[in-house]
Amino acid sequence: MVRLTDTTRQQLRARLAQLIKQRALRFGQFTLASGQKSSYYIDGKQISLSGEGLYLLAQLILDQLPAEVEAVGGMSIGADPIGGAVAALAAQAGRSLDAFIVRKERKQRGTQQQVEGPLPEGAAVVVIEDVITTGGSTVRAIEALQRERSAQIIKVITMVDRLQGARENLAAAGHELTAIFDITDLGVKPPSAPDA
Repeated sequence: MVRLTDTTRQQLRARLAQLIKQRALRFGQFTLASGQKSSYYIDGKQISLSGEGLYLLAQLILDQLPAEVEAVGGMSIGADPIGGAVAALAAQAGRSLDAFIVRKERKQRGTQQQVEGPLPEGAAVVVIEDVITTGGSTVRAIEALQRERSAQIIKVITMVDRLQGARENLAAAGHELTAIFDITDLGVKPPSAPDA
């Protein structure tokens, strides 16, 4: 497996950070998927649906995948383009890697699955996210993967960790989180932790 050089990794990361700041980072008043209120929002689709942004993100994720990983994917729709791009870049590099999608809810017709894609029983997978806050949707995706496919979760990789509990919540569930960036890397101060 070919790994990126440190210089190439730094260049890709720097350009991706620039794109996130230019295209995806917004300030104002927002309600997040977790229900929390926030003074900033990262619209991950502005990166994952941009040719350059998706290429940079997929390269950086592929570089972090352990050799035993058989597939990548996550909760629809944020992870959908990312999983496909990582799998395509892996094929270009001669690596066998598939993608999968986890629906928010089990399909009510056809196969009635929540997990879609060429994912064999017991496969070693990495769950991917564009932006992660508390990790709630990631935990739900992991539960579906384990229930429907007995997937072995190697780790979770996200483009941006908002530093609002995802790492701790995933660790409590026995999963490792790797973030390409945390919000401070993008010049944003995370909200203060609630007083104990």
